[in-house]
Amino acid sequence: MLTIVEGILLCFATSESVLGVLGNGFILRETCVDYVRQKKCSKIGFILAGLAISRICVIGVIISDGYLKLLSPHMVASDAHFTGVSYLWVIVNHMSTWFATSLNLFYLLKIANFSHYIFLCLKRRINTMFTLLLGCLFISWSISFPQIMKMFNDKLQHRNTSWKSHIDKSEFIINHIFLNLGIFFFFMMTIVICFLLIISLWRHNRQMKLNVTGLNNLNTGVHVKAIKVLISFIILFLLHFIGIVIETLSFLRSQNKLMLILGLTIACMYPCCHSFILILANSQLKQASLRALKQLKCYEKGKDVRSTGK
Repeated sequence: MLTIVEGILLCFATSESVLGVLGNGFILRETCVDYVRQKKCSKIGFILAGLAISRICVIGVIISDGYLKLLSPHMVASDAHFTGVSYLWVIVNHMSTWFATSLNLFYLLKIANFSHYIFLCLKRRINTMFTLLLGCLFISWSISFPQIMKMFNDKLQHRNTSWKSHIDKSEFIINHIFLNLGIFFFFMMTIVICFLLIISLWRHNRQMKLNVTGLNNLNTGVHVKAIKVLISFIILFLLHFIGIVIETLSFLRSQNKLMLILGLTIACMYPCCHSFILILANSQLKQASLRALKQLKCYEKGKDVRSTGK
């Protein structure tokens, strides 16, 4: 049985996951509609669609695995579950982080303004940068997949006994570090890209404050909004990995359901909240969301009128 605190946190994590699927599903729908309308797929549309799909998969893996650990711990201990979830998690989590890195890199090369020759060289070779990032994704998978097999073989050696009792904590942590080594690379790269973009926007915003025209004031507000979006992304990104670490460490402390549920709740904040931040920050997505809300409101009013007419 769950305690009151555990039940509240689990409900909160479930609500987060539902909202995250709806938010990312809306982004995916709008990018697909835009593709059908324009008969072509832009770089930003491809990145947003891939990010939405991968985040929906990440939410599904986190929540389903968490519920299985809470409700069916014997199923979690099975070999099929261990290998299936491990491979699925590595694929979708690496892809989600890769798309997030690509999105921030796209905005950096399109928006930022640095005079350094290295940045100017990268800006002219934006397609090459995405190709290199794709190569880094395959390298990270090639490092993680053998690590999964190593952990699976260690588990098979103690099949007839309790696997947890034979796990060395330091070895367990080292195995998971190697398992997520590619994620750490993309994580650090994303943080660096965000800080560079914030610095560029802040410098540009400071220069524009010297002018007092209405247009410059409007642009200043846009830059401040972009800086807030980037800072919120960094915070949510950090919380996501903190939640994953908490959930992983809960495995070492048997029957610690509170730690597991807390990790689920924190880990789900990023794919849920950042999807709505993207919708509000993107003018096209924001207008589409407002139209959808108006249609929903009109539908509800029509439903109420029909019910009262009866």
